[in-house]
Amino acid sequence: MSLPNCPKCAAEYTYEDGALLVCPMCAHEWSAAGDDAVQADEQDAVIRDAVGNELQDGDAVTVIKDLKVKGSSTVIKVGTKAKSIRLLPDATDGHDIDCRLDGYGPMKLKSSVVKKA
Repeated sequence: MSLPNCPKCAAEYTYEDGALLVCPMCAHEWSAAGDDAVQADEQDAVIRDAVGNELQDGDAVTVIKDLKVKGSSTVIKVGTKAKSIRLLPDATDGHDIDCRLDGYGPMKLKSSVVKKA
């Protein structure tokens, strides 16, 4: 029996786990019947902060831990605020927030290092 490719990343390495199909490449799970795939994608579109609050475009967030800026000796300190964020639900590298940090300029952040202000 041939299993379908992952609907999210198109990987061919899917496997069955009970009634679900699972992709080991992106950890996407969906029903073999295909009915739950649409609902799972809608749930994946929700971006949450480190505490679990749902984020939306235009929210203000605060950095919850010191972050080293790649390619620089700069460190973004705890408590740095970003206003008017823009969410990037299709980000492949995990940096799903586009914002402007006070004192640092434009930056992309992971939602796991911020909390809603």
